[in-house]
Amino acid sequence: MNHHNLLEHYVKKILAAPVYELAVRTPLQPAPALSQALGNQILLKREDLQPTFSFKIRGAYNKLVNLSAAQKARGVITASAGNHAQGVALAARELNIEAMIVMPSTTPALKVTGVRSRGAEALLQGESFPVALAHALQLAEQTGKTFVSPFDDPDVIAGQGTVAMEILRQHQGPLDAIFVPVGGGGLIAGIAAYVKYLRPEVRIIGVESEHSACLYAALKADERVVLPTVGTFADGVAVAQIGAHCFEVCRVTVDEVLTVTNDELCCAIKNIYDDTRSITEPSGALAVAGIKKYVASTGVVGQTLVAIDSGANINFDSLRHVAERAGLNEVCV
Repeated sequence: MNHHNLLEHYVKKILAAPVYELAVRTPLQPAPALSQALGNQILLKREDLQPTFSFKIRGAYNKLVNLSAAQKARGVITASAGNHAQGVALAARELNIEAMIVMPSTTPALKVTGVRSRGAEALLQGESFPVALAHALQLAEQTGKTFVSPFDDPDVIAGQGTVAMEILRQHQGPLDAIFVPVGGGGLIAGIAAYVKYLRPEVRIIGVESEHSACLYAALKADERVVLPTVGTFADGVAVAQIGAHCFEVCRVTVDEVLTVTNDELCCAIKNIYDDTRSITEPSGALAVAGIKKYVASTGVVGQTLVAIDSGANINFDSLRHVAERAGLNEVCV
């Protein structure tokens, strides 16, 4: 499929995705203090305000609603570091589908509770996402349940792409770049497909944790690579290999990928808090950390830059560490 056809295929799927049966249209909100400090207009796409406090509900619902009646009757199984899990659990409850969710044993308790409280079965297995994933695929084969990928699935990608549809409707004026957190790549693939089809001049910039920079590595090698180790501070993006469907889109749409440190994420969490009084999880602050890095390295001024604020599922007791790191760090604006 050529680039144009590939993107058109996704745009059609995004426009047809019935995500608003469960997801909400989130605000695109100015960040005044950050905008002033950086000399650019910074807008936050508040996906932390979704029913499960993360954008993942979009893709999960779009995948489940598109299953056949037979698949719905057999139930679904998934592996997730947390946000996708809660999305699948809520979507499954809404659609009356039985859901089994395999989560790494290192998953924040908050996310495990979020799954169980929504009526899904949570199995803790393995110390990392790749181990949980392998276990889930094995279980799907044994049980005949449908495996629902957290990112590497066209229906999931299309569901996440509805974020971009909203951004372009909410902001009609000039738009220079959209910064997107990257784990397995479902969100950036959906956003990039939609934006590059309709507004190709808008730059799409991925932001990864330096401890799980699987898209950066894949673009550099021009093929999907498996990272030997993955750090879990930004647990929402702790993925060792970019998705195959995701990479197919990303390699022709993503302009640049930036990586940030854990300390830069702690600072960004503080920046977002200062402007919104909302607390994001580390992976939710990736895009803001990326914007700060981008502005510092390019020296751009007067641009309009959008950050996807992707999620707020952080254990309350982790805030002590985040605040301490941000407090010790001179680079915090």
